[in-house]
Formats: sequence, structure tokens, C-alpha cells
Amino acid sequence: MINESFGEILKALRLEKGVGQVELAEKIGVSKGIISLWENGLREPTLNSLIKLSQYFDVSIDFLAGLES
Repeated sequence: MINESFGEILKALRLEKGVGQVELAEKIGVSKGIISLWENGLREPTLNSLIKLSQYFDVSIDFLAGLES
């Protein structure tokens, strides 16, 4: 299971970059609802989505998962 803080990390990165859930969803090819579910810890991203998020935010997958700072 993904680290519990994934949603908090994702939301912080999104806000730091100044993008809304809809814009982020469009950029990585998922629905706005999925972004909300991830941020609230109700759903976990697929590996493909993690790769897209890490590329979009220019961070490692380990960082997204809360395994490194």
C-alpha cells in the first residue's frame, strides 16, 4: 500500500505549481475525480500514473510515495 502521505504530497506539489485538480488531470490523462480520490487517500495511482506525475512535477516516484525527502 502506498504511503499514507501520498495524497498530502500530491496536493502540496500541485498547489506549489499553482495548478488545479482539473488542469493536473488533463495533463496526465485522468479524470478530476481521480485526482481528488488520490489527494484524499481513497484511491491509489497506477504505476503509469505515478510515472506521469513524477515527470510532470520533476520528482522521483520515491518522493511521491513519501520514501525520500
